Amino acid sequence: MNNIWVTRSSMPGLDEYVNEIRDMWDSHWLTNMGPKHKQFQTELCRYMGVENVDLFTNGHMAIELTLQAMNLQGEVITTPFTFASTTHAIVRNGLEPVFCDIDPETFTMETNMLEKLVTDKTCAILPVHVYGNICNVEEIERIARKYELKVIYDACHAFGEKYRGESVGSFGDASCFSFHATKVFNSIEGGAVCFKDKRIGDILYDLKNFGIHGPEEVSAVGANAKMNEFCAAMGICNLRHIEANIEKRRIVDGRYRSRLEGVEGLQLNAIQAEVQSNYAYFPIIIEEDRFGASREEVFDALKKEGICSRKYFYPLTNTFSAFHGKYNVMETPVALHISKRVLTLPMYADLDMETVDTICKIILKHKR
Repeated sequence: MNNIWVTRSSMPGLDEYVNEIRDMWDSHWLTNMGPKHKQFQTELCRYMGVENVDLFTNGHMAIELTLQAMNLQGEVITTPFTFASTTHAIVRNGLEPVFCDIDPETFTMETNMLEKLVTDKTCAILPVHVYGNICNVEEIERIARKYELKVIYDACHAFGEKYRGESVGSFGDASCFSFHATKVFNSIEGGAVCFKDKRIGDILYDLKNFGIHGPEEVSAVGANAKMNEFCAAMGICNLRHIEANIEKRRIVDGRYRSRLEGVEGLQLNAIQAEVQSNYAYFPIIIEEDRFGASREEVFDALKKEGICSRKYFYPLTNTFSAFHGKYNVMETPVALHISKRVLTLPMYADLDMETVDTICKIILKHKR
């Protein structure tokens, strides 16, 4: 068997992509928010049913610059059960992350704990939609309004999803997305922010384009975080196929569930009511005392057969050596427990059923 990676990028046909970029050889317009950038922006607004979308070179800059655009000071309540980018974006803005524990079923922010963490220094909440699981947006909104806090969602796992018929991009003051090659939807590399206040859009434009407003006018201090035309073109192409790819992922998800559901010691990802899922990941939680084998043993067994799984998210961001001694991981015990037992299995649109069956057989072989 050839190596099976934990993810595999969805791509349009070569001819489709070549046709999309062909006119760039006439215009020589490769970056600086050209025609492809504008088209992609317009099509994303239409697809996600939102009024405002801005594009970035990657999902991290989308989060970091959105925080900066809101001119925040103080503490931001977030979760350690996430990719490094979420926490780093907070810290790089001179803000202090305050870590909230996670729900043991959805792995999203535990809202029963959230309000207890609000202090007079709290300026914002940065929740994370995890594996395509949507946060308790109603409770987060209630708390945010009560204490007049900004809400910026890390929605990097949730592109294409709806909750109670509403696009995931419509929640909070802003929702940030990653279009990295590993995601359900990709533009090779890229990111986006959906936001409600158009004034934030003006600030984001300055922050991603050096504050330049003309050949002789630089009215703000900014960085360079613009999406180039090749990435925008890939996004345009992949957007045509996103619903078909999500449907293929649904079938893969169903196959895993048919083989692993009800196995003692294995916890599968929650199925959320009223969420139109994108089937972004397929995590399992392995409880060694009941399953009979540890996460490490299963990981190694799969690796031996050329199957790449991932301990995602491990380690927690509040245990990173970059923050050594700064945070108390025991304040987020559920996140710590899950991080030591989670394994995300291969999941992508063209993963065949035979391979899924093989993966499940290897896992179940270690059931004792």
